[in-house]
Amino acid sequence: MDSIRSKLEDKGIDQAYRRNKVKSIGFLIFLTGLLVSTILLSLCSGAYDTPIGELVRGIFGLSSDRRIDLVVQNIRLPRICTAILAGGGLGLAGCILQAVLRNPLASASTLGVSQGATFGAAFAIVVLGMGGTTGFGIPSCAFLGSIAVALVILGLSRSRQVSPEGIVLAGVAISSMFTGATTLIQYFADEVELSALVFWTFGDLGSTGWEDLGGMAIVVAVLSGYCVFHRWDYNALLSGEETAISLGIDVKRLILTNMLLCCLTSSVIVSNVGLVSFIGLVAPHIVRMVVGNDHVYLIPGSILGGATLLLLGDLFARTVISPVILPIGAITSFLGGPLFLYLLFKGGKRG
Repeated sequence: MDSIRSKLEDKGIDQAYRRNKVKSIGFLIFLTGLLVSTILLSLCSGAYDTPIGELVRGIFGLSSDRRIDLVVQNIRLPRICTAILAGGGLGLAGCILQAVLRNPLASASTLGVSQGATFGAAFAIVVLGMGGTTGFGIPSCAFLGSIAVALVILGLSRSRQVSPEGIVLAGVAISSMFTGATTLIQYFADEVELSALVFWTFGDLGSTGWEDLGGMAIVVAVLSGYCVFHRWDYNALLSGEETAISLGIDVKRLILTNMLLCCLTSSVIVSNVGLVSFIGLVAPHIVRMVVGNDHVYLIPGSILGGATLLLLGDLFARTVISPVILPIGAITSFLGGPLFLYLLFKGGKRG
């Protein structure tokens, strides 16, 4: 009798796993289709009204009008690629921070990592005079600022006296401190430096060119590859550190490496597009509602969800009161703020 009951239970678990697998794959396909549709809408949106067929040919420089090629290749396509890389990177970073800290409210913006990177960039522009320079100076300072925050958060997460909600509240306090420090730097900046700092505060997807996308693409690709390779490790962490250690996972190294990679990704994104809040919080939670906590599907879903959300936000910012383009940072804050409050007061369960 016990063997029959055990077989029935195993069969039920297997069927539930298969249903979840089909649902998760279907949702990833849906997100891919939504992203492609949003790309086409973004390609069509702008003051230069052109048929979609000509715009698609303009991507390859094959349209009948040379001006279409220039508009698509130099303005619209770099903006779209920036939104995809930045949104995908922030979505993935939020997903991994939530996994390694076992905190559903963790993301680069709620923990203060993005604000630390913004302060680092502001310090480089005003104090070190790097506003008109290119290279790794500003991204390096942004990375150092984000690492400073990450070390504090990592120390708090290792303390058993600090709850997951307490870590997020500490992140809010750290964010406030770095925002105040950035404001003080702005106060002593000249007009040119101040205009550059406003870029970091508002967030902007339109100031990046093809040469800027290379660094973003590299760090997002490295983080994505590392996370996909360790997807089963994140699943093991869901059962607790003791379980993960018993399975042969070096938990301390895993957490430290992921924190460093997430900070590096966030700092490079912030140094290129400015402060874009809440994408890393919203995207993983939307995907988790459908696919659950299985990182086999949660990782690619967070990348696709983050890219789609930021691209949709940018599309809204460009079209709602066209030809005026609203700051993308304000749009994402309006999007993510209510969800953050909902999760905070709900006292979300650990993912």
